Amino acid sequence: MTTTFGAAAASSAVFADPRIQIQRFQTSPCGLASAFRHRGGINHGLRRTSSINVVRAVNTPVKPETVVETKRSKVEIIKENSNFIRFPLNEELLTETPNINESATQIIKFHGSYQQTNRDERGTKSYSFMLRTKNPCGKVPNQLYLVMDDLADKFGIKTLRLTTRQTFQLHGVLKKDLKTVMSTIIRNMGSTLGACGDLNRNVLAPAAPLARKDYLFAQETAENIAALLTPQSGFYYDMWVDGEKIMSAEPPEVVEARNDNSHGTNFPDSPEPIYGTQFLPRKFKIAVTVPTDNSVDILTNDIGVVVVSDKEGEPQGFNIYVGGGMGRTHRQEATFPRLAEPLGYVLKEDILYAIKAIVVTQRENGRRDDRKYSRMKYLISSWGIEKFRSVVEDYYGKKFEPFRELPEWEFQSYLGWHEQGDRHLYYGIHIDSGRVKGIMKQTLREIIEKYKLNVRITPNQNLVLCDIRRSWRRPIGAALAQSGLLEPRLVDPLNLTAMACPALPLCPLAITEAERGIPDLLKRVRALFEKVGLKYNESIVVRVTGCPNGCARPYMAELGFVGDGPNSYQIWLGGTPNQTSLAQCFMDKVKLQDLEKVLEPLFYHWKRDRKAKESFGDFTNRTGFELLKGLVETWEGLPDISRRLCNLKLFTDRQTYEAVEKLAKLENKTAHALAMEVIRNYVADQQNGKSE
Repeated sequence: MTTTFGAAAASSAVFADPRIQIQRFQTSPCGLASAFRHRGGINHGLRRTSSINVVRAVNTPVKPETVVETKRSKVEIIKENSNFIRFPLNEELLTETPNINESATQIIKFHGSYQQTNRDERGTKSYSFMLRTKNPCGKVPNQLYLVMDDLADKFGIKTLRLTTRQTFQLHGVLKKDLKTVMSTIIRNMGSTLGACGDLNRNVLAPAAPLARKDYLFAQETAENIAALLTPQSGFYYDMWVDGEKIMSAEPPEVVEARNDNSHGTNFPDSPEPIYGTQFLPRKFKIAVTVPTDNSVDILTNDIGVVVVSDKEGEPQGFNIYVGGGMGRTHRQEATFPRLAEPLGYVLKEDILYAIKAIVVTQRENGRRDDRKYSRMKYLISSWGIEKFRSVVEDYYGKKFEPFRELPEWEFQSYLGWHEQGDRHLYYGIHIDSGRVKGIMKQTLREIIEKYKLNVRITPNQNLVLCDIRRSWRRPIGAALAQSGLLEPRLVDPLNLTAMACPALPLCPLAITEAERGIPDLLKRVRALFEKVGLKYNESIVVRVTGCPNGCARPYMAELGFVGDGPNSYQIWLGGTPNQTSLAQCFMDKVKLQDLEKVLEPLFYHWKRDRKAKESFGDFTNRTGFELLKGLVETWEGLPDISRRLCNLKLFTDRQTYEAVEKLAKLENKTAHALAMEVIRNYVADQQNGKSE
């Protein structure tokens, strides 16, 4: 499959007419290099001297060519005709209507926005736009946080949403206010470019502001990868700040890696050297972390990058995972969530070239005919990791080294007070479902403004206040507590690891509730814990999404709820607390009111039959779904433990028991029931002074 559709011929000039059709060629800009590939790799002496990519044998008569149109999704055609993600959005923004047309809704995603309607309202549709920022590592400068807080009040629904990819979402922006909001974000150290759309999304990294070499290097690498894969054609700045580019200087190694075309990765003379006109087949997600720290759900990403250091703590290179992804479609068994798998190891100076080679492999080979199967996980599942590695190595220009051994992963929340390692503190705040609103929003704003704090967003929808002086700890803690933002030890452990997507009322894909429904779900889970005798400090990872796309990563949860109908969920079991095991669908179409019928027997048998320190996810995997389903189907409620204990006390000898049992049969009762009736009557008479 080729993906250029004319990208190689596009000049860097901005066309005056956005509807001009760019000349189309028959092969990709990598096609010529591919024609000269040897079995061991690329002929590295090859240099392109022509932009014409049609290769013919010498002296072969030229015949009229039969053009076979490759099947493409409608989004691919929209991208091709968009003049590098401008048209028709640039025209639609000028109309008086409150919404934009279908083609523009696809294009505005690349600018970091989705068109939405309020699905709680009936009658005339109420249109608005959700804006999503791009914050590599979740870093938010003080100035940007305060601006986002203001924009939410002035142009949004007076809330900020922290996402599972370390970004803000701003809901409820009207079309007429889009340019004002976008330009304000851009001019205050922010961006929404590429937060949505068919390109690299926000790059994750641990949010902890630790003064450690490996953490700092991981965060720097995440920022460099984000810069490498940022669109270059200027469409974003043309649209929102009239062409003024407000960008910080890029590290020279990023510019060098982007421009390098020694292995046929780039579109020559294109304003988008990596993406071309078609960008990627679908969204693309990358995370960077350090060994043991799985705060980023590393295995759920298209690419997972892990810093590898020597014994002295100096970063030397990176392990690379590929092929993770959460999205799937109900009743389409060919779609599935998938964990990333090891690709290999690269030296630290090669990481940007390796990342670029992986992205180009997906760009050139990912499916563009059916978007359900366009993520890189399906390409790797189809090819197998060996073939995928071989093709990536052609673009990379060298072989991957063997994967380095890593220790076990652990989930890190970074909640509570911690040392940064530079004489300052940081404080991680739990925020239910990442929704910053009401008094907590006001208090956070006051604290962040007063102390001039930078903040970071975690991949678990929480917020980290950074660079806190020790003398500030007490007043900050007190102010947060007064607003309801309690220390983690005072929050139900179930809430601390739970996540939910926004779902209804604004998400157009939602089938049922998630964010609005999870508070009650967690209370019901806690009530069941108490009922079966589980302690308060025991917890499981619960995640809820309103549709199967998996934004809150429910397929990694110990208990995942995936909306499959109105007030109905699939139940997924088998994820683990450290996010290294993929859950499986346990039951379909479980109505909201019937959840206890399924969960009570599962929690009871987990408490009764688990091994020492065995998590709920590990227990369900070890026990097996067939046996667990049998336990659910035959469940008749909790055994009456008190009855068994009372029997032992009531009948201390068999003779008395048999005598009472004989009398009980005359009244069609059990021996225990008759004995308890006699005792209750006696106690009642005694209390009323009628004892004989």
